[in-house]
Amino acid sequence: MICFWGCLTIYNSLMCYFPNSLFLLFVLLNGKFLNSLFGNFLKNVFSFSLICTTFAKILRKHPFRWVKIKKFLVEMNVVNTVKELKEQLSLFRSEGKSIGLVPTMGALHPGHASLVKRAVEENDVVVVSIFVNPTQFNDKNDLKNYPRTLNADCALLASIGDVIVFAPEVDEMYPTEDTRQFSFAPLDTVMEGAFRPGHFNGVAQIVSKLFYTVEPHRAYFGEKDFQQLAIIREMVRQLGLGLEIVGCPIVRESDGLAMSSRNTLLTSEERERSLIISRTLFESIEYAKENSLAATKAFVENVMKTTPGFKLEYYQIVDGNTLQPLNEWSDSEYIVGCIALFCGKIRLIDNIKYKG
Repeated sequence: MICFWGCLTIYNSLMCYFPNSLFLLFVLLNGKFLNSLFGNFLKNVFSFSLICTTFAKILRKHPFRWVKIKKFLVEMNVVNTVKELKEQLSLFRSEGKSIGLVPTMGALHPGHASLVKRAVEENDVVVVSIFVNPTQFNDKNDLKNYPRTLNADCALLASIGDVIVFAPEVDEMYPTEDTRQFSFAPLDTVMEGAFRPGHFNGVAQIVSKLFYTVEPHRAYFGEKDFQQLAIIREMVRQLGLGLEIVGCPIVRESDGLAMSSRNTLLTSEERERSLIISRTLFESIEYAKENSLAATKAFVENVMKTTPGFKLEYYQIVDGNTLQPLNEWSDSEYIVGCIALFCGKIRLIDNIKYKG
C-alpha cells in the first residue's frame, strides 16, 4: 500500500512538470522495471487512467463527437412522429406529471440551453422540439441555408438533462397544407410583421400545432425574439389555450452579441462587426438618460446606417406590451428598443429595455 501511494505521488508530481508523463508511465509499466516492483494491479490502474484521460482529451477537442457513440454513453429519447409523442406524453399525463415545451428550430446554443434548463427545473417532463418550419420563411434562400445540426443539438440536450426530443419531418407536421390565417393586429403589423409578410402567420401555425400535440403546462421562449413572444401570448389568449408562456432573458456571448443560430453563418469579419449592434444599444441606455426618445432613436439609427456592411431594416422604440412606436419617454412605463439589420447577408435582431 505504501508503494501504491508513493507511486501515485510520483505520478502526480510528474504530471505537473511533464504533461505527457502519463504515456511515459504507461510504457514503463508495461516494461519489466515497474512491473517487477508493483505487479499487474498498478499496471491496470495506470492503463485505465490513460484510457480515461485520452477519452477526456477527445471530448474536450471534439465536444459533439460523442453523439456518434451515444449507444453506449446515453440513449437520447428522440421522437419523430406525432403519434409516438402523444403516446409517451399520455402516460406521463396520467401520472399527473407537469409537461414543459421548448420549441426550437435547432442549431442550439447556450441561449436555447438556458430555456431548456429552466424548463427542466420547473417541470417533470420536458419536450424540446427541433423543427425548421418552412411556413415562417418568406425567403427561400434563408430556409435553405438555415443551419441544421441535429446530432450536435442532441449532445447539448443530453448534457442538460433527461428530455424528449421531438424532431419531425415536414410531412409529419404538415400532412396537408395549413391554410389557417391568424390576425394579431396591431402586434403583427409593425417591425418584423412589416418587413417579413406572413412570417408570424407561419409561426402561429407551427407553434399552435406543437401546443395541440404536446399540450404543455408551460412553454418557454427567449426574449431576443421580443415581438414573437408578444404574439404567441396573444395567440394563446385568442385560442383559449390553458398554458403559461414563460419569457426568458436574452443570453449574450461574452462580448455582448445576442446569441443566435444565425451567428454561425457570419464570417470572422462580420462576427467582429456585429458587436457594434449590442454595444450601441447599451450605449443608448446612457444616452437616453440625457436625451429625448426621438434623439435616442436617431443616435442608434445613425450608427447602424454609417457602419460599412450593415443594412438597417428598422430600429423602433416601442411600448413593451402593444409594440406600437412611442414619441416620448413618458408615454409608457414599459419601453423596449427593437432592431433588425443585415450584417452582410445575415439578418440579425436584438432588443434592449429602457423602462419596465
